[in-house]
Amino acid sequence: MEPTARDEAPQFVLPLVVRLEKTDPPARNDALVTAARAVLTILADPRSLGEQEGGAEGEWAQVMGDWQDARIRKVVRRARGAEWRKASTLPGITVTGEHAEVRVFPPVPLDGWPKELAKLQVSGTELEDPEAPPSPDPAGPVLWMNPDVGMSAGKAMAQVGHGAQLAWWELSETERKAWREAGFPLSVGTPGPARWRELTASGLPVVRDAGFTEIAPGSCTVVADHPALRR
Repeated sequence: MEPTARDEAPQFVLPLVVRLEKTDPPARNDALVTAARAVLTILADPRSLGEQEGGAEGEWAQVMGDWQDARIRKVVRRARGAEWRKASTLPGITVTGEHAEVRVFPPVPLDGWPKELAKLQVSGTELEDPEAPPSPDPAGPVLWMNPDVGMSAGKAMAQVGHGAQLAWWELSETERKAWREAGFPLSVGTPGPARWRELTASGLPVVRDAGFTEIAPGSCTVVADHPALRR
């Protein structure tokens, strides 16, 4: 992983917080899908966009731009009870899945986390799927996970968020609008080894992890498969 201009830019991180109550945690796949949709939701939010009607830019536009000009770092923390309620008072967007709840916040400097988020734990997001998740819909967007790389649920949530963002960057404005207006439908799946090799060679966007946590630098973790990107 050679240093690039992105490494020289000021570094920011996109915080995501998953609600993880002791007695009623979400299923892992549900949390992954919801985290990816949360990333797309903040990317598409008017507050994140540049010049709008009337010439004004969104209140988050500057920091969103600074974050995307550097490494697109994401960190997933967990919260329950009062911690979740306090986190929910900060500016951000809560996205709900079948049962999962994920709140995404505007990017913050690496060493500038709000105290309500800084004290939340990164570890402990060991979610499970009580039953096998449904097979991904091949006609829709799919974030494919590397079958050979094990990750905690929190790490995997960040990786599918990266994948969703890479797909978003590749789409035209018309394609983005259609996806947004549909509510950002997507699924997360794990292909077999042979299919994974095909996907990584297909020309679709591939997430290569920087190796800050859990896995080796340069590991391919997610392939972002969207109907508009299939050639």
